[in-house]
Amino acid sequence: MDFFNKIKGDKAIWAIVALLALFSFLPVYSASSNLVYVVGNGTQTTISFLFKHAFLLALGFAIIYGIHKIPIHFFKGLSLIALPIILLLLVYTLAQGTTIGGANASRWIRLPFIGFTFQTSTLAAVVLMVYVARYLTKIKDKTIRFTESLLPLWLPVAIVVVLILPANFSTAAIIFFMVMVLCFLGGYPIKYLLGILLSGALFLTLFILTAKAVPDLFPNRVTTWENRIESFFDGEDGEAGYQIEKAKIAIATGGIIGKGAGKSVQKNFLPQSSSDFIFAIIIEEYGLVGGLLLVFFYLLLLFRIVVVANGNTTIFGKLVVVGVGLPIVFQAFINMAVAVELFPVTGQTLPLISSGGTSTWMTCLAIGIILSASNKETVAEPSSVDENENNPLEVLSGQL
Repeated sequence: MDFFNKIKGDKAIWAIVALLALFSFLPVYSASSNLVYVVGNGTQTTISFLFKHAFLLALGFAIIYGIHKIPIHFFKGLSLIALPIILLLLVYTLAQGTTIGGANASRWIRLPFIGFTFQTSTLAAVVLMVYVARYLTKIKDKTIRFTESLLPLWLPVAIVVVLILPANFSTAAIIFFMVMVLCFLGGYPIKYLLGILLSGALFLTLFILTAKAVPDLFPNRVTTWENRIESFFDGEDGEAGYQIEKAKIAIATGGIIGKGAGKSVQKNFLPQSSSDFIFAIIIEEYGLVGGLLLVFFYLLLLFRIVVVANGNTTIFGKLVVVGVGLPIVFQAFINMAVAVELFPVTGQTLPLISSGGTSTWMTCLAIGIILSASNKETVAEPSSVDENENNPLEVLSGQL
């Protein structure tokens, strides 16, 4: 009971996150039978994958607990410190090369000593959203000129997106889209946002043309995007087409109430059944009822995020909650849309449900920030005193 008394912030968000995490054990344990033979080569068991998932979630909840105790305005200074580190990590990740053992290596770095891989783009997404929220807070009530915001706002955004784009188009696109949404909500002029949107489209076109003209520059990436889009629109064969086919079979055979926990058949044939396509396995085992219930919990999480943002007493608190909270729900619905063939294959996981370390940890980091913003003990009350006076990190970083 003493532990529960130490938990602060929005209790509904705590409950939703806990329920999603607890439910994840069932589909992950069921779908991990595929990983036993594909990844573990038969040397591991489903229990070992289940324990790994439990460890990753336990660490994730430790992140939530630690982060939600930090006063929300401290993240303004932390974003300034973390952003240069993130840029260096992204450069290092991209510089590793294109493949290691046949897998795309320009998405992950391997953590020393513990052996886990870490996807730097997921951390970059959270840090960048906090940084953008900080900048929008700083320029509130000021006349915004595009030239003045070019270096402090759009240059970091452009660098992060460009460094992620060659290896992970979907993540880069989500980050760019969410930054645009946050800037719109933060009062950034629409005419400037339209200019940024057009510039982004022109850059993407140039990138694709360059990659097509010089295939060795970004091997396999643009081809992969093309294959996934062609498979989506034309129903062609290939890896993406095969995944979608098996996912649709799983969904179609699930019916209303599903086959029951652990009774999925397609988990043995569907690649990434415990991560990217776990929603299809959930519907196969728990039916339309299970799928709709999962959708309900993500919508409920979205509702609570909006409530927390609306109830926060600071501009930064409102913006940062939206900035780190919306991508969680957005990613969830992209994952579901891919499984039901409403969207091309993206490789995005289902937050708090799919197996995987980095995505789980970064989702928990974002949730911790949201809970910090909902914690009355860590939110500065409105006053004539600048909230940064109590933030040594912001004082240390100056007025950049």
